[in-house]
Amino acid sequence: MSLRDHVESMLPEWERWYPSLFDAAQDLGIIRARVCPPSSLLLSQRHAVIYSEAVQAFRARWNALEEEA
Repeated sequence: MSLRDHVESMLPEWERWYPSLFDAAQDLGIIRARVCPPSSLLLSQRHAVIYSEAVQAFRARWNALEEEA
């Protein structure tokens, strides 16, 4: 079920009261904000985690040994 379908099932004429689908979903409690540490918002750290996961997946797939420093 999509977000729009979920909102419309709870409030069929949501467009009359809300300017956007996300405002309606937030008020209905379908979506909620999550508290996270400010450091997780830095793109450099988020990309570092993604890169690390990609390297681990590559090594697992191809049985590659870890490089020694």
